[in-house]
Amino acid sequence: MTTTLSIPQLRAELNGRVITADDDGYDEARAVFYRSVDRRPAMIIRPADATEVSLVVSLARDTGAELAVRSGGHSLAGHSVSEGGIVLDLVELKALDIDAHARTAWAQTGLTAAEYTAAAGAHGLATGFGDTGTVGIGGLTLGGGVGFLVRKHGLTIDDLLAAELVTADGEMLYVDAETHPDLFWAIRGGGGNFGVATRFQFRLHQVDTIVGGMLILPATPDVIASFVAEAEAAPEELSAIANIMVAPPMPFLPAEAHGKPVVMVLICYAGEVGAGERALAPFRTLTEPVADMVRQMRYPEIYTLFGDEAEGPGPAQEVARSLFVDAVDSNTGKPILDHLQASTAPMAVAQLRVLGGAMARVAAEDTAFAHRERRVMVAIGAVYERAEESPVHEAWVADFAAAFHPDAGVYVNFLGDEGEERVLGAYPGPTWDRLVAVKSRYDPTNLFRLNQNIPPA
Repeated sequence: MTTTLSIPQLRAELNGRVITADDDGYDEARAVFYRSVDRRPAMIIRPADATEVSLVVSLARDTGAELAVRSGGHSLAGHSVSEGGIVLDLVELKALDIDAHARTAWAQTGLTAAEYTAAAGAHGLATGFGDTGTVGIGGLTLGGGVGFLVRKHGLTIDDLLAAELVTADGEMLYVDAETHPDLFWAIRGGGGNFGVATRFQFRLHQVDTIVGGMLILPATPDVIASFVAEAEAAPEELSAIANIMVAPPMPFLPAEAHGKPVVMVLICYAGEVGAGERALAPFRTLTEPVADMVRQMRYPEIYTLFGDEAEGPGPAQEVARSLFVDAVDSNTGKPILDHLQASTAPMAVAQLRVLGGAMARVAAEDTAFAHRERRVMVAIGAVYERAEESPVHEAWVADFAAAFHPDAGVYVNFLGDEGEERVLGAYPGPTWDRLVAVKSRYDPTNLFRLNQNIPPA
């Protein structure tokens, strides 16, 4: 394998595609979900198999080139693309082998959540991923995976049985609870710090017809508090996310709701349909709904609620902040509404995800995702068009987050480019020390550093 960035030689040695600035399609290939991220890598390599992943990792190590690993390209911090380095784009790695009888699947990490879920759904089976279908399963899984099945079946990593990983020395490793157990522990929540995951083995659950969709309610402090209380009291089959915002002119909303504060609740009840209807009844009676689009559906349809977004670009500019809180009541609801109505962004959102259930029954030390006991995850965001507005919206987000009196806790997959202290907040106490030890063993030179970085000792 060449140890220089010789493009002709590299193309001759790889079956996968090598894309440079001279090629048609370069700008499309370097683009990621967040349009504000505008970086120009020296090359984008789309390997054809795990062996080629290993060769690209070795090339980056031997040349000193910065290496970005891309599964779906949704990194809020822009880690999916390098400025002047190599992008290892896993988009061609989409093999999926489902054993419906054993309820397991081997999945390559170029798959998106929607692609995997559609294939598994053909068997009436599912693994829980996030709430956006276009996110790649690679980065999502390595960070934990919080989504529509979190209370019923836990995090994505709670269904991770094994993985195949290319480490910094180019070695291809199989890891599970018995083989390289320290590394298997670390990749369940520790992000992309330890290697390039090329395949995952997941557990599948029987999840066929669900009761799910969107329920839109007028937003008041009492409605916000009551939503959280009902979601916590609901059966574990029910997972719910509330997006609180000033309603834009969405076609499914009546005109009189436009410009008014609403709670857009995304609900998934993964259980018997009749029981699901009963579990949803308290949400429908919190107040008169503005719109009720909750219905029976096949589970894969949950990713199509906002239409087919597979080709759609993300926001031009976005600033966001995520944190955990342990209580939301009517006293919390008023500052939420005050801050949202004070924002000058075209769209400003506060998202509340109620946790607990199966996620909370895994001990904090069992995986690198240590925030098992946290009750609610909050995400605050402002979306806008012009970069020169960023200081105003960044100040708004920071002030809003401070109103929650947060501690340092944060979910690593919702972390932007926010500095070392916030990365430490994703891995409290002994979790950080243990991750540093694993990093020092498997990536002592910090080759995998374009991430929420855990430096080696």
